[in-house]
Amino acid sequence: MKDSENGGLSRADEIRRADEALLADLGYKQEFKRAFTPLEVFGIAFSIIGLLPSIASVLFYALPNGGGPAMVWGWLVASVFIFIVGLAMAELASAAPTSGGLYFWTYSLASPSYRNALCWIVGYANTIGSIASVASIDWGCAVQIMAAVTIGSGGSFSPTSAQLFGVYVGIVASHALICCLGTSVLARLQTVYVVLNVLLCLAIIIALPAATPAEFKNSAKVALWDYYNVNGWPNGYAFILSFLAPLWTICSFDSSVHISEEASNAATAVPWAIVYAIGIAGVLGWAINMSLAFCMGSDLQSLIDSDQPMAQIFFNSFGQKPTLAIWAIVVIVQYMMGSSMLLAASRQTFAFSRDSALPFSYWLYRMNGYTGTPVNTVLFDAILSIALGLLVFAGDQAINAVFALSVTGLYFAYAIPIVVRFIGDNDFKPGPFDLGRFSLPVGIIAVLFMAFMSTVFLFPTSPTTTVQDMNYTVAVFGGVMLLSIIYYFFPKYGGMYWFTGPVANVSKKSESAEGSFEEHDKKSLERVDVGSATDN
Repeated sequence: MKDSENGGLSRADEIRRADEALLADLGYKQEFKRAFTPLEVFGIAFSIIGLLPSIASVLFYALPNGGGPAMVWGWLVASVFIFIVGLAMAELASAAPTSGGLYFWTYSLASPSYRNALCWIVGYANTIGSIASVASIDWGCAVQIMAAVTIGSGGSFSPTSAQLFGVYVGIVASHALICCLGTSVLARLQTVYVVLNVLLCLAIIIALPAATPAEFKNSAKVALWDYYNVNGWPNGYAFILSFLAPLWTICSFDSSVHISEEASNAATAVPWAIVYAIGIAGVLGWAINMSLAFCMGSDLQSLIDSDQPMAQIFFNSFGQKPTLAIWAIVVIVQYMMGSSMLLAASRQTFAFSRDSALPFSYWLYRMNGYTGTPVNTVLFDAILSIALGLLVFAGDQAINAVFALSVTGLYFAYAIPIVVRFIGDNDFKPGPFDLGRFSLPVGIIAVLFMAFMSTVFLFPTSPTTTVQDMNYTVAVFGGVMLLSIIYYFFPKYGGMYWFTGPVANVSKKSESAEGSFEEHDKKSLERVDVGSATDN
């Protein structure tokens, strides 16, 4: 629409054209509808974090590795480092907001001698990490649904692995249907998710202390200082293991990056969405853990032995019927997390298949003509998520490895583009979000933290372990990465013979909805450095 007074474009049209021009400079044509407002871009990252249901899903990591002190102080320490990781990621997202995100940045910033291989590895790590996030969120939702059934039955019902898996498959399938909807519908849903998340968090922070009977209230000494460690590791190491709870909860914030091509004013909206989502989640999450630590009673072993520790805490504080009502909202919010995560994961898969890196890329890289969304990649990610859920039949520790896998896989993918930004052969030019002279120290701290925690999460839950109790994260993540490397170096047919990194799909003269962009030099369209992201 033209402005009647000055004959120019409206502000919305100016932003849209700038977004499309920036994407064209990065080498890609506009294929998605840019329906996500800045609030909705924040919404997808915040809804995937899904504070209260996420904390409920991974409370079993904090309780046996420190109890209240691990929940409160572990969350505080870990969330500070997660915020630093988010700052480093936000800078890269501002410079080059594209759905490919991490692997695109890696290619653009790494030295030519190794950027193809590194781009390939990061893409696969990001893909499996995102799919593992879908699996872990939806598995948590299945456990929460069954916990409600157990509470409703008065404790007489205990789900089998097959029953849990059946519920899980139904959840993943329903999310696949939701994520096949049009972009505008998916964007509007994010605002609903944010409102429900915040209201649920505030309700528990206020209501739980008010409703908890005196026998379940803990003193400050018990809640904040009495260390409870039952897994056998030294206290210091057990405290670090408890970090998986906040790290899994405040994770997958790269989801905002993967919808960059559907976001308005992406170069500004995406980085700030990452920063705000992590910051707000860190503060609210700390308050929730503080409330739980003071209201969970001193018999932590009974909570650890229960099917769902947080559900048991609510039951002790609120009673059966109020717990079922609150728990229904927790399940709904967890369910929403899963749909948002599958949405983001499908965009990463779409981008990676657009550059022909995945098997069946020709089939995956298709936009549905009716919905305007990549339906094939949604179905592909949903099927792989269901396959990961089969680990439940190998034991509790095997399925719990999916939670650690989602962190280690993503942290591996997060760290590499940050590293090559500073050591690669590139001329990085930041976008609107710029840390200036703090970029290097922030990047160093972020990478060291991710490397350390990724190593920690490969260890078993206790120093003396059996086949059933081993940590399967190294087997699953290592197996996928090994297969991807074999696929790359396979003689004659491997990726090293045909994969050349991100492939431009814009013609020499790309057309926008209002007209044509400037002609771009053909070579610059073939391989565009991140540094060109602001040169338009």
